[in-house]
Amino acid sequence: MNTDTRKPAFKASADASADAAPSQRLGGLYVHVPFCFKKCPYCDFYSITDLSLTEAYLSALDKETALAAPAPFTFDTLYMGGGTPSVLDTGQIARIIDTVLKRFTVKRGCEITMEVNPGTVSLQDFRDFRRAGINRINMGVQSFQDENLAFLGRIHSAADAEKALENARSAGFDNVGFDLMYGLPGQSVDGWLKDLSRAVFHNPQHLSCYMLSYEKGTLMDRDRRRGRIRPLPDQSVAKLFETTVAFLQKNGIAQYEISNYADSPRSRSRHNQKYWHFAPYLGFGPGAHSFIDPKRSWNHRDMDTYISLLKQGRRPISGNESLSRDQQMIEAIYLGLRTTDGIDLAGFEDRFDTDFTQLFDTVGDELAGRGLIHMADGRCALTRPGMLLLDSIVDRFVMQL
Repeated sequence: MNTDTRKPAFKASADASADAAPSQRLGGLYVHVPFCFKKCPYCDFYSITDLSLTEAYLSALDKETALAAPAPFTFDTLYMGGGTPSVLDTGQIARIIDTVLKRFTVKRGCEITMEVNPGTVSLQDFRDFRRAGINRINMGVQSFQDENLAFLGRIHSAADAEKALENARSAGFDNVGFDLMYGLPGQSVDGWLKDLSRAVFHNPQHLSCYMLSYEKGTLMDRDRRRGRIRPLPDQSVAKLFETTVAFLQKNGIAQYEISNYADSPRSRSRHNQKYWHFAPYLGFGPGAHSFIDPKRSWNHRDMDTYISLLKQGRRPISGNESLSRDQQMIEAIYLGLRTTDGIDLAGFEDRFDTDFTQLFDTVGDELAGRGLIHMADGRCALTRPGMLLLDSIVDRFVMQL
């Protein structure tokens, strides 16, 4: 499932909050719930299957939030990711939300998102989630086809996914999104369109469509290296990406980031956009990251260490860094180009006191001439073909720094 335990990312922006003092900016809160019934073979996020540690985790989480409070800014998002937060009972979910919200200043109308596995929830669970204050659901569907789910090692069936989405609506959720995965070995355009068609049928406010990747250290990457899995060729994956953008756009769900789509600007993930706009955020739980410009830190990716340190009254921070100007510039380019809005050139100049078009005149002209980027309305953005070459395009910009 989509979580925020990845390395934090940044996007230069002229957004008013980007240049405000910390006390004037709206931050995000992230809670990593690292429990799963079963580890998916493609997942490289930190998680464990020992549910006997849930109470010790909740106690440690309470201590961690107490040590981090108060914060010098107001928050308007809370995202509970994992792992699989929905393996906890609804009372424990409510306890997490109450703990976090009482410790920090939270704006009225806060976006409170919870990741859900379709195989772990009932209609009553969704009703309880709403009562606990959750107002946005992000569900790890991945596919509406049982053979795909089996390959991905998911614990739910296609029928479970369909029912869970129906139950979320029945419980009163009107802001529902879910994840799909494509680029599976042997996957065809027609096969992928079946998943997209079922997705559209459920009228999601938000969709995340991820290309299957073989992350180092995962079971799936091991099987790839041993020849047990033959990855889909790059050109076939590219075709599925193009199919995704076109099909969803035709059905009123617009791309706003390489992997993310929404039925309106209001449905975009308010929390995830903070990572692209240099907004401050605090992360809690093993493996979670925090960022207060220009410093970021990350927690230990080990439950025993996490719990032990907090029992000692120590914060469970594994490392931290202050990004140099060049590092910030590189990440601003990378994350800016991931979005369909692209890099705000005025915001880039304000932040780094340099003219983007002059600094990158040679590479900019080359990439524009190849149809990979376009410069318009004060922005530099990737074209659809350019999105397929994001990493190599960013490398070209880095080489000119």
